[in-house]
Amino acid sequence: MPLRLFLSSGDLMADRRFEFARDLQLKGDLPAAADLLEQAIELAPNFTSAWFTLGEIREQLGQRDKAIAAFREARRSDASDQHGAGLHLMRLGDEQLSEMPKAYVQALFDQYAPRFEHALINDLGYRAPALIFKAVLAARVAAKKPAFFQRAIDLGCGTGLAASAFAKQVDQFIGIDLSPGMIKEARATGLYAELEVVDMIEGLRVKPDASANLIVAADAFVYLSDLAPVLMEARRVLAAGGTLAFTLETHDGSGVVLGEGLRYAHAAEYARSVIAKAGLKLLTLEPASPRNENNEPVRGLVIVAEKT
Repeated sequence: MPLRLFLSSGDLMADRRFEFARDLQLKGDLPAAADLLEQAIELAPNFTSAWFTLGEIREQLGQRDKAIAAFREARRSDASDQHGAGLHLMRLGDEQLSEMPKAYVQALFDQYAPRFEHALINDLGYRAPALIFKAVLAARVAAKKPAFFQRAIDLGCGTGLAASAFAKQVDQFIGIDLSPGMIKEARATGLYAELEVVDMIEGLRVKPDASANLIVAADAFVYLSDLAPVLMEARRVLAAGGTLAFTLETHDGSGVVLGEGLRYAHAAEYARSVIAKAGLKLLTLEPASPRNENNEPVRGLVIVAEKT
């Protein structure tokens, strides 16, 4: 689900040229669209949306260096990088892999909040919450432990699909999400005792030691490059015997890569290593597709770990 964000230039003529350029881009006339965007930028040199869209079009035209130059200007003109120009620079090999801009993630999910569930379930065959639920139940059965949890934290809770999956197994759910739009949708479910608009790691940092029995992250860690900080905080917040369960997207290589869909894919060996370093015991690591992309199942992993 690509972000389609428009930040006005403040110049009516420039904004109008941008709108015409977008129409031409959607119709496939990329050279004419690029020409109009360059005209808009002449009128408004700090027009972030125009620079970003020009970067997209230059890339579509196979003009890598010109695309990089445009994406750099898009980020220069908006330090918070709401469009995610830095991600495109990473994907094009112009920059080292780093974390996603928070403003981009927030804008992405605020945009999708009202139609998020419909798009995920109907268009993308979203199944991460169900995968996590089944994996946690199987792990608890194998350990001869009850699959009931007094206090659970849902990281990147979105509209509440994971809480819905676990509703009968959890007494009290806390939801954490960076997007106010998502939190508004989650609140309407009535499934959460508490909801917080905050980054996942920051949300965990303020939780007391050993205060949760279950932490879940359904399709949320794909927006984190380095999993070590969130796993270390999760271990601290979990009570002894507590369970952490999450999905990842994965790839055949090593380490972490940024995929075409602008989500991070973590290799299985990377996941094993970072879980061990965080001091968690790995219970389950299995191939499982959390969603579809372009009508194909996305390669993924479902993971369950425990604080021993």
